[in-house]
Amino acid sequence: MADADHASKRALYEQVILEHNRKPRNFRAMEDAHAKSQGLNPLCGADITIYLKLDVDTIEGISFDGRGCAIAKASASLMTTLLRGKTKQEAEALFVEFHRLVTSEPGAPFDEEALGKLAAFSGVREFPVRIKCATLAWHALLSATREGQGTVSTE
Repeated sequence: MADADHASKRALYEQVILEHNRKPRNFRAMEDAHAKSQGLNPLCGADITIYLKLDVDTIEGISFDGRGCAIAKASASLMTTLLRGKTKQEAEALFVEFHRLVTSEPGAPFDEEALGKLAAFSGVREFPVRIKCATLAWHALLSATREGQGTVSTE
């Protein structure tokens, strides 16, 4: 039974990633952004820019544009849907949880409730080369919240 549950959950997770890749949410440049940062992964050619509109310490608006693999685009899409209305500190805490998820050992337990739909990326930890894809937009987000603008690279 546990194997069937695992397979069912994995299929659901794959569908979440594929859906956010096919129809990414908040995929647009934000002309009136207060902060933006570009994330580059020279190894695979991913190039994602994160745009933020801030109300003091709260993310009032967030979007992204650029190109990347399905995992990079889906991660950026899900991130933008989850962070609107959150504080910069809440966004950073979610990044820490997400990073822990994708860098932990395959099969390691994780807080599915805290991660919500980001749990879909649990399979990434089985493919360490894809960790950079999943976290690229998040690193760009941190750069935007801390420096206001810039470029981050996975290399």
